[in-house]
Parts: sequence; structure tokens; C-alpha cells
Amino acid sequence: MNKIELLAPAGDLEKLKWAILYGADAVYVGGKDFSLRANATNFTIDEIKEGVKFAHEHNAKVYVTVNIVFHQEDFNGLEEYLRSLEEIGVDAIIASDIFILDFLKEKNINLEFHLSTQSCTTNMEAAKFYKANGVKRIVLARECDRKTIKDIIDKVKIDTEVFIHGAMCTCFSGRCYLSNYMTNRDSNRGGCAQVCRWTFDLYDEYKQKINSDVDFAISPKDLSLLRFIPKLIDDGVTSLKIEGRMKSIYYIATLVSVYRRVIDNYLKDKENYKYNINDEIELYRCANRQTVPQYFDKFPSVDEQYYIGRDENTNQDFLGVVLDYDKDNKEIILEQRNYFETGNIVNIFGPNKESFNIEVSYIKTEDGKEIDAARHPKEILRIPCDKIVEKNDLIRVNFFVDKQ
Repeated sequence: MNKIELLAPAGDLEKLKWAILYGADAVYVGGKDFSLRANATNFTIDEIKEGVKFAHEHNAKVYVTVNIVFHQEDFNGLEEYLRSLEEIGVDAIIASDIFILDFLKEKNINLEFHLSTQSCTTNMEAAKFYKANGVKRIVLARECDRKTIKDIIDKVKIDTEVFIHGAMCTCFSGRCYLSNYMTNRDSNRGGCAQVCRWTFDLYDEYKQKINSDVDFAISPKDLSLLRFIPKLIDDGVTSLKIEGRMKSIYYIATLVSVYRRVIDNYLKDKENYKYNINDEIELYRCANRQTVPQYFDKFPSVDEQYYIGRDENTNQDFLGVVLDYDKDNKEIILEQRNYFETGNIVNIFGPNKESFNIEVSYIKTEDGKEIDAARHPKEILRIPCDKIVEKNDLIRVNFFVDKQ
């Protein structure tokens, strides 16, 4: 079997644990400083230490982002921070500012260096340069097509990390200046205001506003390479990366479990592997933006962009988290997240089981009172289930189609 890493985002310690429990081989996290996701909860040094301990106990790795573009005032505390990461035993740092390579050598700090996608590596010559200067792994730009990825793997022979799911940036690999220009929040230092998600008035060449019933957008649709996982594995990619450090536990658990299943099913029996449309439906239902392959198989067209309005629909598929299972009464004890009612068919999935459906024939509150519907988020409830479930399994709306 070709070993390939499934790499998941973790915006906080809880999400780190969920990602690993649901099948991630590695997670990437940001500290309170030097990280591009300033709006995420992010990790204190003590939390990174706890996360590394948990990951290593589960045979997983932790990479820490140090990926801002450094200005002079950003150097304060950097050496102490990197030494702390070394002492904790993080498996690598992900950085975009190449000076850190020399900084690590100069200060005799032993940390593996992965080059961030912020460095926009899109060609072999750049990859050769970075390899010669001590980069262990390159997180390739999202703008790379399959041929470029394969050429870098075959001819440069360096470990590669490829984004397989998540948000795309209007600018190359996140090197955006719109946020700084329009809001004074520097996206290259962690403060992105996501200006590309805004809508705008449209003007013609005479600076006359074009009247329209819809707003003008400049946002690319999100990325998904689910259909191309076999090709990425066969091409020799080292790590398959999911974007989304600010996403929910439901989003992370769903994406990690789907991609884990697809990777494992393909590696287990390549000749008989078949794409399952239900895997695609799972990914589609846990997000609110459309996904496309973007640059991987062809140059993006208008079909890969939101340019007139945006289709972003929220849903309430996530119904609850399993807290425990009462074997005597054959009941799930859950923490409710969204509305459901008696008579609904719901789906249960977790890291150690195939998903399955049950009918909610009754709902009980903590004190045993029967109610007709779950209306209050985070309320502790009981529902019947003949099959044993485990803590941290998830309950959702059943949205699957019959397999063809």
C-alpha cells in the first residue's frame, strides 16, 4: 500500500482531538502569534503541548503554522516561541518567510521546515531552490494543475502537500492585498477580512453604475478533489490537506471521515475501487458553498467562480453529539444541536463504524419527560437505538441516496 498522509485543520484543542479521532494522520494548528488565522481560537503553548501528546498517543503528527509574512516588529519573541515548539516535540513548522530556514540553523533549533502555500510554489525551479536550501516539504500552491504536481514530485523528488478541500483565494495562494487596502487588516499577517466574499456594485467603462437585480462577486467556488484522490495517490503526493481551521467539529469530522474512507478503500483494492456518490453528498451537505476541482484538471472558467451573486445555503443537518449510550434502556444520550422531531429518520456516524439510520420513535429530556421535538440547542436528550453507539459519534439528517 502507498502510504499517504491525510492532514486536517484544527482551530483549537477540541477540533484537534476530533480530527484525529475521525481518521486524520496529522493536523496543523496555529499558535497565538505568527499564524495567518488570527480569527481562529488558536493554541497557547500549553495547548500545543497537550495536542502533541494526544496526537502522538494516537500515532498522529502535529504541524504548527508560523506562516505570516514577517515585518520588523514581528520578530519579538520568535526565538523563544520556536524553542518552545522544539521542546514540545512538534513534528514540523509550516512557514512562508524563507528567512526562518537560516534562523533555525543560526539558533540551532531542530524543527522540520515545511514551506507554506503562501510562498506560491507553482514550478520545478522554485521547488529545486527550496529543496537545496533545506525545505523538507512544499505545500504547493492551489493553482497547480496535475501535470505540475507530478513533475515536481518526479523530477525534484521532494515531499509535496496538496490541498484537496476548502476555500480558494481570489489572489494566488492567499497573497491578497485587498483586505489591507480596504480594511487595514493584513491578510498576510493573519487579519484577512475576506473581501473576496463581499458583493459589489458593477460599473461600466464610463464609470456608470450598471443597474442589476443581483450583486457582482469576485469569489472563486471552493475546492474539492474527491474524485481525483486515486490520481493523487498514484502520482506520489505525500500529504492530502483539508483547509478550514475555523470550521466546526461537524465539518471537520465529516470531511476527515469521508476522505479517510475514500483513501482507505482505494488503497485496499485499487482495481475494484468505485467512486461512491454518497461520499460526494456528505461533503456537499456539511458546507454552504459549491465545490469544484479548480485548477487540477483544467484551467478554471466562469463555472468555477461566483461572479453574479453567490449560492451559499446553510442547513441544519447536524442534529447532535453522542455523549453516552445507556445499554440497559438501549438509548442514546446526546447533546442536541439542531431541530428534529419524533418520526424523523436520522443518520449516525462515527470513527469506528459504518453510518446507519434509525427512526426517532420518542425523545426524552434528562428528567425522563417525553417531548415531540428537540427545540433547544445543547439540551441533553435521550432517543432509542438498538445498536451500540460511542461517545463522540455524531447524529445528522439522513440525506443519502440509494447506491446504483
